[in-house]
Amino acid sequence: MSRLFAALLAAACVLVLVLVLPARGAADDVGASARAGQWQLGALRLPEAWRHSRGEGVLVAVLDTGVNARHPDLAGAVVQGPDLTGAAPGSGQWGHHGTAMAGLIAGRGHGPGRLYGVIGVAPAARILSIRVTLESGDPLRARQPPDGRDSLARGIRYAADHGAGVISMSLGGGSGAWEGSAAEEEAVQYALGRGAVLVASSGNDGDTVNRKNFPAAYPGVIAVGAVDRRFRVARFSNRQDYLSVVAPGTEIVTADGARSYVVGDGTSSAAALVAGIVALVRSAFPGLSPHDVRTAVERGTRRRPPGGYDRSYGHGVADAPLALRVAARLGAPAAPPARPGPYFGPGPGAPAPAGRTAVVAGMVGLLVFLSVRMVVAHWRRKGRGGDSP
Repeated sequence: MSRLFAALLAAACVLVLVLVLPARGAADDVGASARAGQWQLGALRLPEAWRHSRGEGVLVAVLDTGVNARHPDLAGAVVQGPDLTGAAPGSGQWGHHGTAMAGLIAGRGHGPGRLYGVIGVAPAARILSIRVTLESGDPLRARQPPDGRDSLARGIRYAADHGAGVISMSLGGGSGAWEGSAAEEEAVQYALGRGAVLVASSGNDGDTVNRKNFPAAYPGVIAVGAVDRRFRVARFSNRQDYLSVVAPGTEIVTADGARSYVVGDGTSSAAALVAGIVALVRSAFPGLSPHDVRTAVERGTRRRPPGGYDRSYGHGVADAPLALRVAARLGAPAAPPARPGPYFGPGPGAPAPAGRTAVVAGMVGLLVFLSVRMVVAHWRRKGRGGDSP
């Protein structure tokens, strides 16, 4: 790929910290733990947003390392697009990072009432998987063939031509250069002209060189940085004047592989979550232009910085119901309200649990979190297993 994405996904995601591989009999326990660890569901106020939209009718293109449609939390949600990397079919590592991002966008959970596994921001949306790069730990990356040149630009055009209303790009570094490329910028403008909304991660070297990161820096792209559980900007999140918003990007639980889960940090996760919010807006207000959707996301934020904007925080923390509210004020006709569906357990309208149940649930959640932290510490003591893209 002529250095294609030489720093690509490593610059856009600090994933992977933990792999949980469920035994057959323990799958429900692992799935319940994965759901309990999804702190972003509350941070983005998704139960409130799901009363109005779950992403119905929206196709989200995930330009990444491929998406594993066999993961139980993505069953029936994935449309397989082309592999533009030029790598031989079946060679090397495949689909870990892309599956993780797809789970954050449109995971549907599994099991009775879909109570287990990960739920995405837009659980009724569909995923179009377009493979544009290899995993960061894949040894084949050093020998990527020339047919992969400009794969990101070709992937953007393919997504726009095949009905994607949202294009999610949790990657960075462009065609091996930090100044971007004409082919990619032209593809971005082409997709915007076709009505697609593009979202990208801002980059993960904010605490070091803090480079300008593409495709996030192309005009018209919603560039997303990361915050932690206390809504503080993550140290690795890039600080640049093209930053649009920030979203949860630390200790994020999501899908990985065929039947496993991963916990990781990175602006990759933050961008995928915002792509999910964009899908909610597109579903509820299909008449909005890409510019208006971006406006709704940027104005529909919480914890806006003094003056309304800064290079670290963008316009503030992305918020799903606020983005929908701003979109409603922009004047586009709304789609019919979403009907209740089996995508998030009992649903946001369910009665609050009794006091004792709430306490027990809180204790279980705390135990899950502490267990995850212990496993993380154990893996770190053993040494890094290699960063995901």
